Amino acid sequence: MLPHLRRAHDEIDRRYAEPLDLDALAAVAGVSKYHFLRCFADVYGRTPAATLTRRRIERAQDLLRATNLTVTEVCTLVGYTSLGSFSSRFRRLVGVSPSAYQARWAERGAPRIPGCYVFMHGLSDTAIPEKPGDGGRR
Repeated sequence: MLPHLRRAHDEIDRRYAEPLDLDALAAVAGVSKYHFLRCFADVYGRTPAATLTRRRIERAQDLLRATNLTVTEVCTLVGYTSLGSFSSRFRRLVGVSPSAYQARWAERGAPRIPGCYVFMHGLSDTAIPEKPGDGGRR
């Protein structure tokens, strides 16, 4: 069962910016959606929806830190259709709003990479454990 769940997890990692639903992920794993949901949560410690949300927010953090894209552009690029939903989920997971997060990194003088370069070369992958109090450490 683990290889099947890993395929579904990889699908989330690859297609996080697309609309993904439980039926599609269960089909990738080759099991019923209810069995998939239970097994996925048992193995990964969170539901597929929570995993997708976390992946999207991690990618958003990468883009906000390293590009000159607006929050709205980042919201769309990571798969959200609602800026309000994106902002509230970002704040819940990271501890600050997307614009405050971006401003904080701009103040630190983090290297800014043009958005076109990021997308051409597929740069990214880090994030989330930067809630207040952990000092940005993992």
